[in-house]
Amino acid sequence: MSDSSVSTDVPADARSIVFSSYGEPEELRLAEAPVPSPGPGQVLLRVHAAGVNPVDWKIRAGLLKDFFPVSLPHVLGVEAAGVVVAVGEGVTARSVGDEVFGPVSGAYAEYALAGADRLGAKPADLDWGAASGLHSSAETAYRTLELLKVTAGDTLLVHGAAGSVGGLVVQFAVAAGARVVATASEANHDYLRELGAVPVSYGEGVFDRIREAAPDGVDAALDAVGGAVAGSVELLGGPERVVSIVDPVEAESAGARFTGGGDADYTAQALERALALHAAGTLRLPIRATFPLAEAAEAHRLSARGHGRGKIVLIP
Repeated sequence: MSDSSVSTDVPADARSIVFSSYGEPEELRLAEAPVPSPGPGQVLLRVHAAGVNPVDWKIRAGLLKDFFPVSLPHVLGVEAAGVVVAVGEGVTARSVGDEVFGPVSGAYAEYALAGADRLGAKPADLDWGAASGLHSSAETAYRTLELLKVTAGDTLLVHGAAGSVGGLVVQFAVAAGARVVATASEANHDYLRELGAVPVSYGEGVFDRIREAAPDGVDAALDAVGGAVAGSVELLGGPERVVSIVDPVEAESAGARFTGGGDADYTAQALERALALHAAGTLRLPIRATFPLAEAAEAHRLSARGHGRGKIVLIP
């Protein structure tokens, strides 16, 4: 690696959050280890912010051992925003000093590796926290809409629309010309109206309220909160255009589809769509809370409670 491919201020060691046993948030600990060197096609990032996702605490708790096996000890985190401080062999699209965001392995760290060709250039006016949480939410939202085949003129039902994924599903669908009916707590109804959705309150009688909000019927439905698949299948009259991003067992029992990222990778298309909204000044990706890296356990507790608006972010 040439001198120009490495920043002069990369330390020998840095901190990350690791866990060595499946279990409660207390399993997360701050550790120090040598800073890795990027391999072919990779870059090393100085992480400015890392997104916290439900998949992170589910992996830590051992709930996804059969779906996403990991070697222990393991550094969590699948997305981040940061500055390139070293580039590996064959990398031409990224240079030292570039501000980037996107999928990053082991993102709960001060320094982390990423595939150079999967990262997006961070716009100067996009906040580090928002950038760190944009990739997974945008990719999941775009992938979901592709699976549901949502087009202009469709009426889309989104359960859990105030979350980071649900909010981007609403924004992408509205931009594509779809009508969106969105369930959420009443505290989030004004926010959903701002996104262009028709809000409906959670709780008993929710499907009656959905029918009132969409008297001409619903064409497709996404469950982003859990527990709404069976009711959505009944509402639509079949499972063909019902997708869950929460519970594969619930989806399978209702004959609907679960998507957890294995269907296809829509990173490039999703980031293009999100950045187009950002350039137009309409992208909304609220930050629910930020925590220092050392307080990752608290971030996991908050994420596991669910029902919040926007993204949870760790700041190294």
